This record gives sequence, structure tokens and C-alpha cells, in this order.
Amino acid sequence: MLLPGRHLRLAPPETLCGYRAVMGKLQSRLKHSTYRYRPDAITEERIQTRASQDYSPAHVDSVSVVAALNSDLCVSGGKDKTVVVYNWKTGNVVKRFKGHEREITKIACIHKSNQFFSASRDRMVMMWDLHGSSQPRQRFSGHAMVVTGLAVSPDSSQLCTGSRDNTLLLWDVGTGQCLERASVSRNLVTHMCWVPKEPYVLQTSEDKTIRLWDSRGLQMAHTFPTKQHIQTYCEVSEDGHTCISCSNGFGGEGCEATLWDLRQTRNKICEYKGHFQTVASCVFLPRALSLMPVIATSSHDCKVKMWNQDTGACLFTLCLDGSGPLTSLAVGDTISLLCASFSRGIHLLRVDHSRGLELREVAVF
Repeated sequence: MLLPGRHLRLAPPETLCGYRAVMGKLQSRLKHSTYRYRPDAITEERIQTRASQDYSPAHVDSVSVVAALNSDLCVSGGKDKTVVVYNWKTGNVVKRFKGHEREITKIACIHKSNQFFSASRDRMVMMWDLHGSSQPRQRFSGHAMVVTGLAVSPDSSQLCTGSRDNTLLLWDVGTGQCLERASVSRNLVTHMCWVPKEPYVLQTSEDKTIRLWDSRGLQMAHTFPTKQHIQTYCEVSEDGHTCISCSNGFGGEGCEATLWDLRQTRNKICEYKGHFQTVASCVFLPRALSLMPVIATSSHDCKVKMWNQDTGACLFTLCLDGSGPLTSLAVGDTISLLCASFSRGIHLLRVDHSRGLELREVAVF
């Protein structure tokens, strides 16, 4: 089923659109396209987008977070207090889990497993099993405020959680017991992720700081240089050598993603600027997608951007106008991204190589 108003005509400026970086002369491909020149002689070319499909909706309200469980399934949560496992290749809900009393804030999946965790504004973390009962397999209660960070250890034996109560808690997944507790004044956690093959946990905060924690005793191992804006999200590369953080902002102030070295120097490597509102999420794209390393960001400005990781150049911009703020971004498989939004559910995006590196919306659910 085609989306209303997206068939048999070109998308007007207020609907779905895409841009890509083009060198040299201005090439007119679409009669009604608009273009914007950059000072460096790179143009952004308006791309006609194909109509997308409407799948069965995963949620009945705004979606806060989406994460990939495997190459077919994703797990999402939002304001409807429900955790949903969805097959985004067939467009069907696989299972719904209910147990939280307030909005779902974070999802973390156990690698190569059917188990996952959800965090909520009800201050609880719950562990679920896709093939188990509809009741939580484990409950983790210890925070005094909304839980805003979840990170699972590489061996899946430990879970680290963070909250706006300025604390981090380390849990034994099997027993549900709290092993360690750390607290830092004004450290309002916004996101957490575990560094692959390492005992370290990366964490962003509303105090504009990115911290690296050693899970062995839950001690702070490193603090990165303070940014000028709240850090909203972080992601670590598959090899554990680099990480990205995102900034909030408005009108182009802040609104950037930053690449950091996680090895000895731990210096800032590159910045990615071009969004006009808060950057809510960022991911490293699979290397199979391109000859160059690429990252993607999603923002409250309704745009998903792909960037050259090494140079900071924006390779393509996809506008999802009407979606409301984009809240979460996840890699589905080697050519697909899943993007959660405030107003239109979850968008299935596909990387298209037919005319260079492009991104298009193929479905909404």
C-alpha cells in the first residue's frame, strides 16, 4: 500500500526528499528539482524518491528506540509502554511484551541471542526472551529516576545501567543482583554502550561529558574533553578502536556528531556538521556498503545523513518530513537501516548504489 499523496507525482518540497553530494557542473535530472550550492563547489542535488510501503504498525504512539535483534527482526519501544519484536522483512509483529508502567526509553539486545533488555521511565529494567513467556525473565530495580542507559557485556554475563539519578549500576544478568554502583554529581546519563572485547563501558551525559568506565569495580577510566552541548548518544565501532558521540542543539548550533579515538591518544578525530537540530542517534555502517568508511546520523530535523567517516563530508541526506523528530537509528543488515520517529513509527531505509551512495525509504511501520 502506497503512502497517501506519494503516488503518480513528484514529491513537493514539504514531503520526502533526498540530497546527495555531487562534484562539478550542475546536472538537472528532475524538472522540478531544487539545488543548493556549497562554497566548496559541491552541490546538493534533489533526488526523486520512490513511494514507500505502509506495513502493519508496530506501535500506537511515538517510538523512542529501535534496535536490531538479528538480520530479520528488530526490537522497539515507545510511549505505548510496549516492547515489540517486529519482522521488518515481512512487515509483521512477531510478539508484544507488556510489563512497564511508563514509556520505554532504551533497548539493548544480547548478541546472537533471542534475549534483550528494556529500560523505562518507570525506573525499571526488564529482560525478555523472544521464545519464552510474555513475562519478564528478569527484573532489575535500583535506580531512583528514569533509566536512560543500557549496555550488555560482550559475554552477556553483565549489564550496566545508567540513569538521570547520576548513577551507574553493574548487574549480574543471571541472578539479577547489583554488583557495583558508581555515582558522579551532575552525571545525567543519556546513553551507554559496551566496547567490544573490552571491559569498558562508554557513556554520554547531559553535563556535556563523555566518560569511559572500567567495569572491573566500575571505576572511571577516562573523561573525554568536554563538548559545548549536551551529548545525547554514543556508539562504538565493531573493532573497538573508535566511537561517535552526538550533540543536542538548535539552528545549527551544536547539532554535530564527533568521532573519537578509543585507543591510546583518545583524541577527537573528526566532526560531522550539517544538521540543524539535535542529533539523536548515530551508527557505523557495515564496511560492505562502501569502499570508504561511512557513518549515519539521525536528527530532530527529520533528516538522516550519511558521512564519509574519514573526511567529514556529507555524502547524502534523506529528508523524512512529516515524521517528527527522529529518535533512534539502528543497522538492520548490510544494506538496511531502521529509523524510529516521533510521528510516523519506524522507517525502513535502504542504501542504494544505483546512482552512487544513496539512501531511500522503502517502508514505514
